[in-house]
Amino acid sequence: MTPPPLALLDLDGTLTDSYPGIAASARVAFTALGLPVPDASALRRFVGPPLIESFALFDVPAARVPEAVEAYRAYFRTTGMWQNSVYPGIPEQLATLRDAGVRLAVATSKPEVFAGPICERFGLAPYLDGVFGAPLDHVPSSKATVVAAALAALAPVGAVVMVGDREHDVHGARAHGVDCVGVAWGYARERELEDAVATTVVPHVEGLAAAVLAALTPRGDAGVSASPRPAAAPTTGT
Repeated sequence: MTPPPLALLDLDGTLTDSYPGIAASARVAFTALGLPVPDASALRRFVGPPLIESFALFDVPAARVPEAVEAYRAYFRTTGMWQNSVYPGIPEQLATLRDAGVRLAVATSKPEVFAGPICERFGLAPYLDGVFGAPLDHVPSSKATVVAAALAALAPVGAVVMVGDREHDVHGARAHGVDCVGVAWGYARERELEDAVATTVVPHVEGLAAAVLAALTPRGDAGVSASPRPAAAPTTGT
């Protein structure tokens, strides 16, 4: 019998449209530090990478990054984390993957203490075997360390694939010999995923399950296949 495959799923920009809350939290942080607030387009770069790395991209002095993170999280934990929504069609795609025998887990650079409640609030938790994220404090973390934690906890013996919208997902997965399926509806810059050499880039949510199953299934192996009909999914939050 073929061992069950595993798909590790990024959260922000892959399962949920989290930009509104992330951008609002970043604006609060820049304002608190008395620094110029980047425009809406620039703030999209905050979605995906670790928070410390994002502030560094905007030339926040290293000595003030902890202050920026504290201001960001003060707003995020009460308000920003809920300024979020699940992309339409994602629950149906996750249900299709589960029906096809795929184990699913979130692997995100967002702190795990936020990622878990978000998955619960927005109806994603029933599809998942685990939620793995970064530590909340200043312990060094990257997408590769999050992927490592997920693999260690879930101990997959079947095929594994990562799914994400940023180059960090591709590089973090590759550090462990795992391919990455890129998604085009998130926050990547033009050709970011192609240049990072994602296995494939899915243009629309409706194609997610099929692309993941193709990435997990060796040629000539029909052991994993899509369900002929989408399964019912729980109602997502707002």
